[in-house]
Amino acid sequence: QVQLVESGGGLVQAGGSLRLSCAASGSFFSINTMGWYRQAPGKQRDLVASITSGGRTVNVDSVKGRFTISRDNATVYLQMNSLKAEDTAVYYCFATVLTHGGTFFTNWGQGTQVTVSS
Repeated sequence: QVQLVESGGGLVQAGGSLRLSCAASGSFFSINTMGWYRQAPGKQRDLVASITSGGRTVNVDSVKGRFTISRDNATVYLQMNSLKAEDTAVYYCFATVLTHGGTFFTNWGQGTQVTVSS
Protein backbone atom coordinates (compact mmCIF):
# COMPACT_ATOMS: atom_id res chain seq x y z
CA GLN A 1 0.00 0.00 0.00
CA VAL A 2 1.25 3.43 -0.98
CA GLN A 3 -0.27 6.67 0.18
CA LEU A 4 0.22 9.98 -1.62
CA VAL A 5 -0.68 13.13 0.27
CA GLU A 6 -0.91 16.33 -1.75
CA SER A 7 -0.94 19.90 -0.57
CA GLY A 8 -0.51 23.42 -1.88
CA GLY A 9 -3.43 24.00 -4.21
CA GLY A 10 -5.65 27.03 -4.01
CA LEU A 11 -6.87 30.19 -5.67
CA VAL A 12 -4.40 32.63 -7.18
CA GLN A 13 -4.54 35.54 -9.59
CA ALA A 14 -3.08 35.26 -13.05
CA GLY A 15 0.66 35.85 -12.95
CA GLY A 16 0.92 34.49 -9.44
CA SER A 17 2.63 31.42 -8.06
CA LEU A 18 1.77 28.25 -6.20
CA ARG A 19 3.83 25.32 -4.99
CA LEU A 20 2.34 21.83 -4.89
CA SER A 21 3.79 19.08 -2.73
CA CYS A 22 3.13 15.35 -2.71
CA ALA A 23 4.59 13.00 -0.12
CA ALA A 24 4.64 9.25 -0.65
CA SER A 25 4.61 6.77 2.18
CA GLY A 26 3.88 3.11 2.70
CA SER A 27 5.39 -0.21 1.82
CA PHE A 28 7.42 -0.40 -1.37
CA PHE A 29 10.96 -1.22 -2.44
CA SER A 30 11.68 2.03 -4.22
CA ILE A 31 10.05 4.87 -6.10
CA ASN A 32 10.80 5.16 -9.78
CA THR A 33 8.99 8.12 -11.30
CA MET A 34 6.92 10.79 -9.58
CA GLY A 35 5.04 13.64 -11.12
CA TRP A 36 1.85 15.51 -11.81
CA TYR A 37 -1.11 15.23 -14.12
CA ARG A 38 -3.95 17.72 -14.35
CA GLN A 39 -7.54 17.56 -15.42
CA ALA A 40 -9.64 20.57 -16.34
CA PRO A 41 -13.45 20.35 -16.38
CA GLY A 42 -14.67 18.39 -19.37
CA LYS A 43 -11.16 17.44 -20.46
CA GLN A 44 -8.97 14.39 -20.14
CA ARG A 45 -6.23 14.02 -17.56
CA ASP A 46 -2.92 15.10 -19.06
CA LEU A 47 0.69 14.91 -17.93
CA VAL A 48 2.18 18.14 -16.63
CA ALA A 49 5.64 17.08 -15.47
CA SER A 50 7.51 14.08 -14.17
CA ILE A 51 10.85 13.29 -12.57
CA THR A 52 12.69 10.00 -12.24
CA SER A 53 14.69 8.77 -9.30
CA GLY A 54 17.77 9.86 -11.19
CA GLY A 55 16.47 13.39 -11.58
CA ARG A 56 15.52 13.25 -15.23
CA THR A 57 12.56 15.55 -15.85
CA VAL A 58 9.85 15.85 -18.44
CA ASN A 59 7.76 18.99 -18.81
CA VAL A 60 4.99 19.48 -21.30
CA ASP A 61 5.40 22.39 -23.68
CA SER A 62 2.58 24.45 -22.19
CA VAL A 63 4.38 24.75 -18.83
CA LYS A 64 8.01 24.98 -19.91
CA GLY A 65 9.69 28.04 -18.47
CA ARG A 66 6.91 28.48 -15.92
CA PHE A 67 6.69 25.24 -13.91
CA THR A 68 9.58 23.44 -12.23
CA ILE A 69 9.38 19.92 -10.89
CA SER A 70 11.75 18.74 -8.19
CA ARG A 71 12.02 15.85 -5.83
CA ASP A 72 13.41 15.06 -2.42
CA ASN A 73 13.44 11.30 -2.02
CA ALA A 74 9.75 10.43 -1.60
CA THR A 75 8.34 13.93 -1.96
CA VAL A 76 7.74 15.65 -5.26
CA TYR A 77 7.18 19.37 -5.73
CA LEU A 78 5.74 21.45 -8.52
CA GLN A 79 6.65 25.11 -8.43
CA MET A 80 4.20 26.95 -10.64
CA ASN A 81 5.02 30.51 -11.65
CA SER A 82 3.38 32.92 -14.07
CA LEU A 83 0.12 31.07 -13.72
CA LYS A 84 -2.52 31.49 -16.39
CA ALA A 85 -6.26 30.94 -16.35
CA GLU A 86 -5.75 27.87 -18.55
CA ASP A 87 -3.72 26.26 -15.77
CA THR A 88 -6.93 25.92 -13.78
CA ALA A 89 -7.48 22.23 -13.10
CA VAL A 90 -7.36 19.50 -10.51
CA TYR A 91 -3.74 18.43 -10.17
CA TYR A 92 -3.04 14.79 -9.41
CA CYS A 93 0.23 13.49 -8.07
CA PHE A 94 1.43 10.07 -9.15
CA ALA A 95 4.22 7.75 -8.10
CA THR A 96 5.37 4.64 -9.87
CA VAL A 97 6.89 2.33 -7.32
CA LEU A 98 8.75 -0.95 -7.44
CA THR A 99 6.93 -3.25 -5.08
CA HIS A 100 8.52 -5.83 -2.84
CA GLY A 101 7.10 -8.38 -5.24
CA GLY A 102 9.23 -7.01 -8.05
CA THR A 103 6.49 -5.34 -10.08
CA PHE A 104 5.90 -1.70 -10.92
CA PHE A 105 2.67 -0.05 -9.82
CA THR A 106 1.42 3.49 -10.29
CA ASN A 107 -0.36 5.15 -7.41
CA TRP A 108 -2.40 8.36 -7.46
CA GLY A 109 -3.09 11.15 -5.04
CA GLN A 110 -6.56 12.42 -4.31
CA GLY A 111 -6.09 15.58 -6.35
CA THR A 112 -5.74 19.21 -5.39
CA GLN A 113 -7.62 22.09 -7.01
CA VAL A 114 -5.69 24.93 -8.60
CA THR A 115 -7.78 27.89 -9.71
CA VAL A 116 -6.26 30.85 -11.52
CA SER A 117 -8.43 33.93 -11.81
CA SER A 118 -7.93 36.26 -14.74
